[in-house]
Amino acid sequence: IVTLPWMYHRKIMGIVRECERRRVRACIVPDLFQMSLSQVDVENLGGVPLIGVREVSISRGALLIKRAIDVVGAVLGLILGAPLLALIALAIRLDSPGPVLFRQTRMGTGGQVFEMYKFRSMHEGAEEAREALADLNEIEGPIFKIRDDPRLTRVGRFLRHTSLDELPQLINVLWGEMSLVGPRPPLPSEVERYQEWHKKRLEAPPGMTGLWQVSGRSRLSFDEMVLLDIYYIENWSPWLDFKILVRTVPKVLFGEGAY
Repeated sequence: IVTLPWMYHRKIMGIVRECERRRVRACIVPDLFQMSLSQVDVENLGGVPLIGVREVSISRGALLIKRAIDVVGAVLGLILGAPLLALIALAIRLDSPGPVLFRQTRMGTGGQVFEMYKFRSMHEGAEEAREALADLNEIEGPIFKIRDDPRLTRVGRFLRHTSLDELPQLINVLWGEMSLVGPRPPLPSEVERYQEWHKKRLEAPPGMTGLWQVSGRSRLSFDEMVLLDIYYIENWSPWLDFKILVRTVPKVLFGEGAY
């Protein structure tokens, strides 16, 4: 039974994963915000509520349902969004030299590598300039984020703020490399720096949007992002995906928490 404050999530998850390795069931005494979660195993021990930590629960049948929803959603998104996609492509072309699309190697389910598509939001040579800006990183852990990234183009800054640069990932969804909803697809260089418990987020298809994107986005720490991804995996349902997609719309329209 783990009773550390939830702010010590790194230590908590380390203990939990060690229990899993030794095949010992772990329970966590929750903070108040965790008690509001709707799909957790809650037990009672002498009047103290305990949350049971469960194994990943997206079954093969559930993945088939999720895949069917993804295909329909991706096809509709590409067809209905075609005028917007064309307008964004034209704006990028007129704004700065370089390709319209940006391809980047990411890791998906089980660590499989794939090429993820985005609208280009940065000047050419931005990846090479990343090391020079390393000291400006605003997020602890493997992720690299800068609030006012000097590598962004004028159009790119708007695309990042609204997350419209992510729309080409509908192609990845259609090809089965990503899902509409799921954990964030990491870079291979990020996975190399993962702690063991971080790798749990690789046990489900990565998504265009996800629980952490609608729960604070760039304001969250890396560990908080991973914890939300793990919660999503362990509590997946079509209804949860629907709620996340609905909550994504205002985040995109108003650019909440994005940079």
